[in-house]
Amino acid sequence: MIAEKGPRLRHRREGGRASSQTAPAMRPIDLTADRARALELTPVSRETLDRLDRFVAVLLTWQRRINLIALSTEPEIWTRHIADSLQLLALAPQAQCWVDLGSGGGFPGLVIACALAERAGAQVHLVEANAKKAAFLREAARVTGAPALVHGERIEAFLRKPPAAAEVVTARALAPLAELLDYAFPLLKSGARGLFPKGQDVESELTEAAKYWKIQASLALSRTDPKARIVVLRGLEPESRPPRD
Repeated sequence: MIAEKGPRLRHRREGGRASSQTAPAMRPIDLTADRARALELTPVSRETLDRLDRFVAVLLTWQRRINLIALSTEPEIWTRHIADSLQLLALAPQAQCWVDLGSGGGFPGLVIACALAERAGAQVHLVEANAKKAAFLREAARVTGAPALVHGERIEAFLRKPPAAAEVVTARALAPLAELLDYAFPLLKSGARGLFPKGQDVESELTEAAKYWKIQASLALSRTDPKARIVVLRGLEPESRPPRD
């Protein structure tokens, strides 16, 4: 009798379970073109680019375990997520202390922290209640050396004692604007500027928010999506608080 060799023999010895050695490897995504386009939209220093490369690598590794970004956006991670986050820096170029609410996969907060790593005294507070995502953010901050401080708690808990030095508050895809302003109000009333990326429905969100808030805001064009806008908030007073979901 001829002895069986290779994967079939290994399969039998393991009681019918397929060996991990025979599982097909996932094909890496070619991000070269998307990366180049993102850097044309939002140029960065060589040092910042090195940190962003490390950030993308660790994010795609963790993405296999937890959902950090939509699977459909992975091939465009540099333009859809990295450049989309970096563009906020031009709207508050001197700010040292940032607060990012609902940081999730690190957008925009961790990306901004990567860009500010060369600036002495800069710090970005990342607020994320999901324990797995908070763990990812801590690992990404460690790997990149970005000046990011992760707060693994609900936004309401964090804002009971917000950082007094906060100059900018950001949030991306967190909540409709009326509700988002309710979350951010403790920082905004202390003088922080709000930078909130929004999609093509931004006008209707502003109309709804105006039912509850006296808003001093302008809309900045997005570099990454011609239909998107960034709400730049400079003043806010409550009329009546909107209900939170």
